[in-house]
Amino acid sequence: MAAGKHPGGGRPGRPVVAAKKSSAAGWIIALVTVVLVGGCIGIGVVNRDSGGTMVPAPTADERADTVPILAQAAASQGICYGWRLESWYGSAPVSVGSNLGDEVAVVDNPSCPRWVEVVADVRYTSESSESSDYAIVRVTGSPDIDRSDLHAVETGLARFGLDSDRFVDDPGWAVCRAAVALPLLLAEAGVVSPAATPSAQPGAAVSPLPAAGSDFWRDRWGWLLVIGGLLLVTALLFTVGFVQRGRQRAAASAGRTQGKA
Repeated sequence: MAAGKHPGGGRPGRPVVAAKKSSAAGWIIALVTVVLVGGCIGIGVVNRDSGGTMVPAPTADERADTVPILAQAAASQGICYGWRLESWYGSAPVSVGSNLGDEVAVVDNPSCPRWVEVVADVRYTSESSESSDYAIVRVTGSPDIDRSDLHAVETGLARFGLDSDRFVDDPGWAVCRAAVALPLLLAEAGVVSPAATPSAQPGAAVSPLPAAGSDFWRDRWGWLLVIGGLLLVTALLFTVGFVQRGRQRAAASAGRTQGKA
């Protein structure tokens, strides 16, 4: 056997180098795989948190208008009314309020031994998802209120146009509108007596309504203004044309007179 030759025909040490390269390539492939898998998981988590649209809360005016209406009904009927708007994006509710005020819940509130609350859980999905947006609306109450009565109130919301699609389109307005409808629906179910109708203060002077005016002018003043302008322009053009025509006739008459002379 010649010196420096390997029995297998290769050079001495060659298999060791190949083994090291193969091991290094394996580590690189494993590292790339871990990075790719981790990146995919991270992207999935981020998309889950921000893939959909956040549920908008009721506006400040909507909440400010809802609270006094519920307070008046609660004082008349002896029961608390509230609303709760939820979203699956977070554990905290999007909006909560009651006759006691904005951000004041009726559940487990010592001031509300009897209470009814409308709860709307609105869920928006991402654009890449095949699932549709939807809302789950429930009416809950204190233990002394029968579940069948609460179900009747819950189904009665549809009479006011407060179905699932309405809560998806405008959840803030819908949940406040549903809370305002609770006193009437609860009275229809026989749980409470009808709320007292607010009466005007005695001696208060009723201001007369302003004059209605003419419907003809109020509804058509724009068209009449345009027509008047067109008539004015037409009269002006007619006058200019008539004057120019008179001048042309006068000039033609003068030319014929000079020719005869």
